Amino acid sequence: MKATFRQKLERLAFRLEEVDALLSSAEIVRDRDAFRRISRERAEIEPTVTTFAAYRKIEAGLKEAESLREDPDMRELAEAEITAAEEKIAVLERELQRALLPRDPDDARNVLLEIRAGTGGDESALFAADLFRMYNRFAERARWQVEILSANASELGGYKEIICRVVGADVYGRLKFESGAHRVQRVPETETQGRIHTSACTVAVMPEADEIAEVQLNPAELRIDTFRASGAGGQHINKTDSAVRVTHLPTGIVAECQDGRSQHQNKASALKVLATRIRDTQTREKQAKEAATRKSLVGSGDRSERIRTYNFPQGRVTDHRVNLTLYKLSAIMDGDLEEIIHTLAAEEQMAQLAALAES
Repeated sequence: MKATFRQKLERLAFRLEEVDALLSSAEIVRDRDAFRRISRERAEIEPTVTTFAAYRKIEAGLKEAESLREDPDMRELAEAEITAAEEKIAVLERELQRALLPRDPDDARNVLLEIRAGTGGDESALFAADLFRMYNRFAERARWQVEILSANASELGGYKEIICRVVGADVYGRLKFESGAHRVQRVPETETQGRIHTSACTVAVMPEADEIAEVQLNPAELRIDTFRASGAGGQHINKTDSAVRVTHLPTGIVAECQDGRSQHQNKASALKVLATRIRDTQTREKQAKEAATRKSLVGSGDRSERIRTYNFPQGRVTDHRVNLTLYKLSAIMDGDLEEIIHTLAAEEQMAQLAALAES
């Protein structure tokens, strides 16, 4: 193992001891935000430190076996132990190299998932509903929680726009490659001639700000409007101005929510969406300015970038970033996204390993 790798791993082991001490301190326990942040850091580094401990244990066994080589009675046994230890060390070293790759600090965060109908009119809105169901089913498989914050329904039962919050373990890390334009090719239900139509939706996956305070929101820079919620919802929604729209005046970023039971609940949700959108914008601007920012082969996550095509007549899904084509469209639309997500993550990891080797 290279000395630089070992030094990084030893620093991580020392940091784990520091983190454990912090988590047991009364001051950190009282500070909810700090406790959450440090707990997240521990969850990220503990598996690597555990693997490094196993590596060092096998390394020590290897040195002991090598010392027995000179003993004629122990040579055969020592050679077998050396061979086995070297194989295990090679496997663990590859694991540790992957563990030392730059990790997106947002991977463990919850996300705001936004799906918007694009070109294609009603058919695009129907496909937006299909995409929401796909992600909702995937979330169920992952034991995540999905909370709809805002939904603008179309006349035929689709969504012109739907925004939801997804809560769980490593949500952003697994969904971050979904941002972009999703294209669908199929015969719409309203098509009498049987012609295949092409339409599209855009998906945005944004890591959620831990707290609104994480993004500095000056009340003087916010315009808050209330209005009557639209669509189904009963007499309560029809009679009160419960829906809330918040506009961040310096940037023009807008967030609105109307699915809550009260104006107070909708305002809180809208502020959460606004803070997350502002944070997402700031992050993207920072990445665009930094020449050394990690760039993945699987795409930039730009909303306008066409990332995937769902071809219903042929029953196939193609991810254009990694040239992956799967002929199991029904399963994928039912939330079976594991193969796609694993391939995208592996491609990113290969690019990072190649960059690490070059450096």
